[in-house]
Amino acid sequence: MDTSIITNGLPLLLQGAGITLLITVVSLILGTIVGYFFCLMRMSHNKIISGIAFIYIWIFRGIPLLILLFLLYYATPFGIRLTAIQAALIALTLNSAAYNAEYIRSGMLAVKKGQIEAAEAIGLTPFQVMMRIRIPQVIRIIIPPYISNATSFLKQTAQVSVITVPDLMMNAKNLYASTYSPMETLGAAAVLYLIMTSLLMILQSWSEKKLKISQNNS
Repeated sequence: MDTSIITNGLPLLLQGAGITLLITVVSLILGTIVGYFFCLMRMSHNKIISGIAFIYIWIFRGIPLLILLFLLYYATPFGIRLTAIQAALIALTLNSAAYNAEYIRSGMLAVKKGQIEAAEAIGLTPFQVMMRIRIPQVIRIIIPPYISNATSFLKQTAQVSVITVPDLMMNAKNLYASTYSPMETLGAAAVLYLIMTSLLMILQSWSEKKLKISQNNS
């Protein structure tokens, strides 16, 4: 193994890792916001609104991310031309929102109805009920699966390299194409992915312990 290839190529790989983290964080944040609104639509008593949310979740959980990336980058209509980064962020956000909507909805449904009724009985507005009763409990419920999903999501972002996003995977491929050393370059990329996902796993474990402590104290 030629370690000089890893040493010389490390700045490029770290730059790609930075892009990977950036698109992961941005798309997860946007996906959480969009997912929250689709969660509210899904829980609406209006069948049309609920149906629209159901169709959205069904479509974007069912379509492979790779196909979505190709559609947004190569097949956008009306002469619209997205950059690779734009296509990746939109595809990842749409995918993330579909899953997050269901995570949030499951958390909402786990909040006991009696608590909501009690809050309404003492005169809290629907907004106050949402902010003081629902959301704090929903956050505690969904944090562990949310972080677990974020770990898988980070690994999925490697697929954006197929539309030339200069992420960790793309930079690793470019590096081994120029050095003819796939073992060193891909091995180094794998280690960087492992570091990033391990940090998320540690965060998940820590959050689960904190939640257990808070539940035992309550």
